[in-house]
Amino acid sequence: MALREARREDIRRIVEMLADDEVARGREDFSGDMAPYYTAFDSIAADPNNTLYVWDQDGAVMGCLQLTFIPGISYHGSWIAKVEGVRVDRSLRSLGIGEQMMDAMIEKSRARGCKQLQLTTNKRRIDAQRFYRRLGFEASHEGMKLDL
Repeated sequence: MALREARREDIRRIVEMLADDEVARGREDFSGDMAPYYTAFDSIAADPNNTLYVWDQDGAVMGCLQLTFIPGISYHGSWIAKVEGVRVDRSLRSLGIGEQMMDAMIEKSRARGCKQLQLTTNKRRIDAQRFYRRLGFEASHEGMKLDL
């Protein structure tokens, strides 16, 4: 059981986990052309401020998330870390994997000198909100998005 950087061959499994979600269901499509996902992965892998991670359990990808470092002017020019796409396989939820993945992201963000680690979660994801609060995250801002 280990958190590691994702590899190109992990993409289909990552997309499966992203799609296995009541809010995201229908947003992802891994039944046909995977090229857009591979293009996105290549862009993430080429960016030194972005990393896609997976939780590898006995050779099987059972969790994923993306960590992005964002330079900023605020807070005396501090860096901000952002976590996206956090998922743990449905069969392994409530076993502490999500917490271990997030603890690792907190440590990586501290090591990078970030002032803050932020994330958004859909308002319908009540369990996720409870999970993040338990880890010390605060709902301090109202997040807004514009679909383009």
